[in-house]
Amino acid sequence: MSNATKVTQPDRRGFLKAILSTIIGGVIGIVPFVSGLIVYLDPLRRKSSATGPLRVAALDALPPDGIPRKFQVLATRVDAWNRMPDVPVGAVYLRRTADNKVEAFNVVCPHAGCFVDFVPEKGKYHCPCHNSSFTVAGKIADPASPSPRGLDSLEVQVRDGKEIWVNFQNFQAGRAEKIPTA
Repeated sequence: MSNATKVTQPDRRGFLKAILSTIIGGVIGIVPFVSGLIVYLDPLRRKSSATGPLRVAALDALPPDGIPRKFQVLATRVDAWNRMPDVPVGAVYLRRTADNKVEAFNVVCPHAGCFVDFVPEKGKYHCPCHNSSFTVAGKIADPASPSPRGLDSLEVQVRDGKEIWVNFQNFQAGRAEKIPTA
């Protein structure tokens, strides 16, 4: 047979080299890709809620008459890759009590999650959604009220005799127990 008519067989070693180099190249390429993906998605694992006491108002902004005043609660929120300083996260009613301390109630009705209003003429909080009413101390005013509990009180600190700080949190609506939302 002549060299021109000789049929060449594929080289087995060359084939194995090609397969192994493809596998090794794939492994070497996937490691930085997975590492980069983990770093990129890391902010999604982080919590995005503000914790601890938040400054709500100056003590001077709350008159000593005992009538509740509504204040917005502002916090810095971190949501995935964004940082948003001083955004509203809720609202509270603050009032000075007889012993010159401060009480705080979440403005959300424990029945269905609507916002309650304070009606100064009646000296009560009123929920317009289902006519729940609450005393100025946050207790259920009417036994026929559909609310399962009184208004949700919040922990208050007066720092340096000047600033009101509140441990703000929301609670599950429609339950007799005061269970914080996640």
